[in-house]
Amino acid sequence: MTATTTSATATKYISWVTLALMTTSSVASLRSAPTMAVYGLACVFLYLVPALLFLLPTSLVAAELASGWQGGVYRWVGDGLSKPLGFLAVWCQFAMTIFYYPSLLAYVASTFAYIIHPSLAANGVYVAIVIITVYWAGVYISSQGTKTVAGLSSMGLVIGTLIPGTVLVLLGLVFLAQGNPSAAPMDGDHLLPAWAGLASLVLIVNNFLSYAGMEMNAVHVSSLRNPGREFPRAMFMAAGLVLLIFILPALAISWVVPAANLSLTAGVMQAFDGFFGHFGIDFLTPIVGIALVAAALGGMLTWLAGPSKGLLLIGRSEGYLPPILTKTNAHGVQQNMLVAQGVFTTLIALLYAFIPNVSSAYWILSVITTQVYLIMYVLMFAAAVRLRRNQPDHPRGYRAPALVGLCVMGAVSSVAAFIIGFVPPSQFGGGNTLVYVLIVGGGLGIVGLLIPYLFYRFRRESWKIAAPEVAA
Repeated sequence: MTATTTSATATKYISWVTLALMTTSSVASLRSAPTMAVYGLACVFLYLVPALLFLLPTSLVAAELASGWQGGVYRWVGDGLSKPLGFLAVWCQFAMTIFYYPSLLAYVASTFAYIIHPSLAANGVYVAIVIITVYWAGVYISSQGTKTVAGLSSMGLVIGTLIPGTVLVLLGLVFLAQGNPSAAPMDGDHLLPAWAGLASLVLIVNNFLSYAGMEMNAVHVSSLRNPGREFPRAMFMAAGLVLLIFILPALAISWVVPAANLSLTAGVMQAFDGFFGHFGIDFLTPIVGIALVAAALGGMLTWLAGPSKGLLLIGRSEGYLPPILTKTNAHGVQQNMLVAQGVFTTLIALLYAFIPNVSSAYWILSVITTQVYLIMYVLMFAAAVRLRRNQPDHPRGYRAPALVGLCVMGAVSSVAAFIIGFVPPSQFGGGNTLVYVLIVGGGLGIVGLLIPYLFYRFRRESWKIAAPEVAA
């Protein structure tokens, strides 16, 4: 029996290269490329800074926590700080999706517009209709417990990122090799973004969200044969691949689309449209658009019920959520919670209909998403320090080097990004600063802080439901 068990366990090991590719597929995307293409060559700097200050600390710290404490961020923060803060952390991990899905689907809407009519990409009413329609269709599909779309997500890295990204960069290189001028300056004087006050660096905040989610992949650290040596290798390789996927397509976009004309939601398709038009292969534009849309929708459908699943288990075991939200349907899916989330998503989607500039609405939602998620990361870093000090002998499959230093660097970076997020970016000048701050602060305060406080404040013992799986 022992030999059989050992053999079965051994077959579960994965290589560090496999983990690196898994991490790359879950983090890398072309969706954020237009945001940094605005900066041209300086996007290299703006991607490297958060990678060093946020990506690496998050990866290594989460690896230690995942290898020692099962149960995700609630268990980490709950054991390290307190259960109420653990609930806040898992809530923020869930709540960020309320803002994430509208921004993701805005990208889908703008990309799909290039298949039917490119001018629709800047039409806020069209974007709002697509977001609301597609999201509720996704809720219905997810509530049925179907697995038919899971394959789309697994192929997302190839269909929607690697192939289009490679084609985009190759077309850009050929475009420049033909002697065509780049729309953005590519000389040494433009390696750093022009300094025009704090607002000139605000777009870097969005890059923190680009690297977010590394704590999800840390759960696989126990599947490595030698976690202490192999996990850092996997993270460095993944970081390198992610940087290439982020930087090269962003540069390619900046070569063909002037910053003043760049749409943050449709920038990828603008670049393809420009390149295909230049080379006389316009017929490929719809094909690329379909590939990008399919990959994005596959990811959305597969992950739609994921974040709410963790909140469901915690809400049941601790009595933080009323039974109406933790009730599941015949398929075991938390349908009521998805519907409640959908109501907020619908209201947020209407921003696109009332804010004249679609790119501005996209940016505001991206910032709120980042603000909410950063709260969770600050709590995670603080909990990691407390657990290392208070439970130094607790079994860990991996121990992060210089953990306190990594946590300080990650927490300070997160707080700095959080503060900068309230400064309107220079690229979107002309708007009312107070309105911008009120929208960002209001979204953060209501969804990220007020709602979880009310749930905790009015929790009841009678709301607790025995859930053996939570005790694991």
